[in-house]
Amino acid sequence: MNIILLGPPGAGKGTQAARLQADRGMVQLSTGDMLRAAVKAGTPVGLKAKAVMEAGQLVSDDIVSGIIGDRLDAPDTKKGVIFDGYPRTAPQVNSLDELLSERHRKLDYVIELEVDEDALVERIVGRFFCATCGTNYHDKFNRPKVDGTCDGCGSHDLRRRPDDNEETVRTRMAEYRAKTAPILPLYEARGLVHRVDGMADIEHVSRAIETILDAR
Repeated sequence: MNIILLGPPGAGKGTQAARLQADRGMVQLSTGDMLRAAVKAGTPVGLKAKAVMEAGQLVSDDIVSGIIGDRLDAPDTKKGVIFDGYPRTAPQVNSLDELLSERHRKLDYVIELEVDEDALVERIVGRFFCATCGTNYHDKFNRPKVDGTCDGCGSHDLRRRPDDNEETVRTRMAEYRAKTAPILPLYEARGLVHRVDGMADIEHVSRAIETILDAR
């Protein structure tokens, strides 16, 4: 099974993709995670994408498609994949069609996580994480038991992503509305689109997605 999770940054795509990966043996293909890893490693593609990502803009289609194509060729994707944050534009829809067709695969579902923009800004701007173990926190919803100290490993190295600020977040949301939302009619015409309330609690969102996939 191959599916797409759609929604603006911070809608919970990564969280839900990780759950599906654990429960169904699918592989999460998050372009954001892969690009951040490339930035951290200082690879050529990472250096090229760094300035674009920090400005809250979208990386070029050739970079994204190249990463996705290489990943689809890996053996662990045979049970299916979850596209998280891709495709974002109409040209990428065509690229994905070609990438899947070349590998004798098809797209099964497109699931959009619908959100309230102001509430989503609060969710994103307030989040931070432990750089040592990766535990996630939030200024309002999930603070560490002791300020400045990770509950999981005791580290004091708590950080925020450079693009987790209101200006960048709203820029990325505007880009989502302008460039990504218009791709939905393309998938709706194929009968693939299903919508879920992305502002609901994580468990509710997970159950709603499982219901969609189990109806196949």
